[in-house]
Amino acid sequence: MKTISILGSTGSIGKSVLEVISHYSEEFRVIGLTTRKNFQIIQRQIKKYNPKIVGIVDPVIAEKVKKNFPSLNIEVGEEGIVKVAKEKVDILVVAIVGIAALKPTLAAIQHNHTIALANKEIIVASGKLLMEEVKKREIQILPLDSEPCAIFQIYKNIKRDDVKRVIITASGGPFYNLNEKKLWEVTPEMALKHPVWQMGQKITIDSATLMNKGFEIITIHWLFDLQMEKIQVVIHPEAKIHAMVELKDGFTFSLLSPPDMKYVINYLLHYPTRTPYPFPTPPLEIESLHFYPPDEKKFPALKLCREAERKGGTTPAVLNACNEVAVEAFLQRKIRFPQIWKLCQEVVKKHTPEPLSWERMWKADAWAREECRKLVVDYEKNRSYS
Repeated sequence: MKTISILGSTGSIGKSVLEVISHYSEEFRVIGLTTRKNFQIIQRQIKKYNPKIVGIVDPVIAEKVKKNFPSLNIEVGEEGIVKVAKEKVDILVVAIVGIAALKPTLAAIQHNHTIALANKEIIVASGKLLMEEVKKREIQILPLDSEPCAIFQIYKNIKRDDVKRVIITASGGPFYNLNEKKLWEVTPEMALKHPVWQMGQKITIDSATLMNKGFEIITIHWLFDLQMEKIQVVIHPEAKIHAMVELKDGFTFSLLSPPDMKYVINYLLHYPTRTPYPFPTPPLEIESLHFYPPDEKKFPALKLCREAERKGGTTPAVLNACNEVAVEAFLQRKIRFPQIWKLCQEVVKKHTPEPLSWERMWKADAWAREECRKLVVDYEKNRSYS
């Protein structure tokens, strides 16, 4: 029986992981669960999966849960999440959104856990430092994301030296065919209606701006030690092909599946073996597949991410921090949709990169958030929604 903990168990990925696990009750034992403040869902998960330890960031919610489960080990605050990450398990799923996942992930690495990583932001912010820790301790990172997981699977059958380029696909989000003027009329409700994937709020907005795909370029660069110039993005509205790897002899491998993260989860939970998919499998319709070049003028996030990684040092951390603040501001109706990347552009432009260290990364992260919040106040004065 494999033991497993899930950081961010009440989010979209966390709930999907538990849904898959439910079909394999004889194979997995849930050790730890965490949430920021989702009282109702964490209570249901505790009752169903009987974890050994639970981490809850919000102290008020933690106290409520403690009253209902007095014998359960409940850890509180950000440090409580780190304690869950340190608990010995066979697989630790990191499904926390944003830079908040970094400290518990580092703790897990230092405790030699195998990590199923569903977070791009921590690699964007600290790629070189994080991967040094991974290599030093010979940790296995399983990429719990459709495109990196596709590359991970294809790479099992090829030699790295034979790779000419890697092509990752983007659905294009809900606004790819919208003209630039109309983008200013986009509301949070519109942006959260992804045409293909069912995801959490942050990644859904990042998908709509294409920032998610830019972060994916950086993530793949670090996870697979691949030059940025060898990573290409194409718009693929059907989201059936998740990645393609072109070899130097002209052959191209591609990996296809229906657009549902449970396929990736089922594969990684059982890795390195393959297990039948436990849910009804819809037919994979491939009669019509389309591919388009991304419009980087209308959606500049891809270019912004590439430039930030090329500048290096603390620049990617600044970009990530600003994007987190900007997405939150958009969801709160403080800024308009195109201002998400405009804020990021403005703050990154003001930043003077420093050589990357853990101290400088956290300092740059804090600086960027403060700068971005100041700009949000200015932008908010001119906001309007239909």
